Amino acid sequence: MSLEAKVMDEMKTAMRAKDEAALRTLRAIKAAILLEKTSGSGTEINEADEIKMLQKMAKQRRDSLDIFSQQNREDLAAKEREELAIIERFLPKQMSTEELQTELKAIIAELGATSAADMGKVMGMASKKLAGKADGKAISETVKQLLAS
Repeated sequence: MSLEAKVMDEMKTAMRAKDEAALRTLRAIKAAILLEKTSGSGTEINEADEIKMLQKMAKQRRDSLDIFSQQNREDLAAKEREELAIIERFLPKQMSTEELQTELKAIIAELGATSAADMGKVMGMASKKLAGKADGKAISETVKQLLAS
């Protein structure tokens, strides 16, 4: 089942339940899918594109949440938290810190990376291999830590 079909099913459920937060978020996801479809690229959006789009939306919500929390705007922060929780339901399960370190150690060993100068090679392979499973910032910080030690 495609992301669009899942979102439509969830929207019907949210409408029946009169869940405004879910409905607002699902409509935003649907709008992003439609924008991607009509972007003029002429290609179908695949699962990887859907995951990238959802990750971008989740990152926007996290950034807004940080800003609203710093400014003591709990009313706006609560909306962002609700939307983030709904978006994360459609994303693949994120890797734990231990799983991430294990995967990155394997990649570093496979590439024979030994210093921070090899970070680009490691990040390139890790970003492809772990796309959707871990946040890019977390991957970067872990790679730096592993190459420094």
